[in-house]
Amino acid sequence: MTDETNLVLVGPMGAGKTSVGKLLAQQLNLTFFDADRELEARCGADIPWIFDIEGETGFRHREQDIIAELCQQRGIVLATGGGAVLREENRAHIRAAGVVVYLSANEQQILRRVSRDTNRPLLQVEDPAAAIRRILEERDPLYRQVADLVVCSSDSESPGSMAGKIKQQLREKFPTQFG
Repeated sequence: MTDETNLVLVGPMGAGKTSVGKLLAQQLNLTFFDADRELEARCGADIPWIFDIEGETGFRHREQDIIAELCQQRGIVLATGGGAVLREENRAHIRAAGVVVYLSANEQQILRRVSRDTNRPLLQVEDPAAAIRRILEERDPLYRQVADLVVCSSDSESPGSMAGKIKQQLREKFPTQFG
C-alpha cells in the first residue's frame, strides 16, 4: 500500500463508519478523519447546535467545505457524515479522493443503534423509523453511485471483524493499492 492511498467510507448514520474507519486506519497504517468531528472541532459547536442555529442548509454548506478539504489529503481513511452524498460537489470530491466503501445498514439496524442518540438532528421527530426509511430511500442510490465496494453492516459482527472483512475485500479488489 502506498501513502497516496485514500479510503472513504460512506453510508447512513449508525452503519459503523467511524468505529470501523478507526480500525481500518490502524490496520492499513493510514490517518483517520471523521468529517463530522472535524466540522464540530472547527466550529466549536456540536452538530445539533449547528442545525438549530443554521438549519440543515447551513450545516450542509459547512460539511461541503470540510469534505472538499479532507478529500485533498493523502494517506487517510475518511468517515463521511451520512448526508455528505446529498450534494453533487461532495460526491465528486469523494469519488476523486480514493477508494470508496459503502457501509450499508437496514432501517432496523440503524434504529436500534441510534435510537437513544440525541446528537442525530434528523431523528428528533415523532416517527424516527419513518425518517430513517425516507433517508435510506433518498440516499441509498447516491451511496451506490460513489461506491467502489459495498459492504453490508451486520449486527453479528464486531467493528473489528467488519474492518478485517473490508480490508480483505480491498486487498482482493485493489491489490496494487491495498495489497
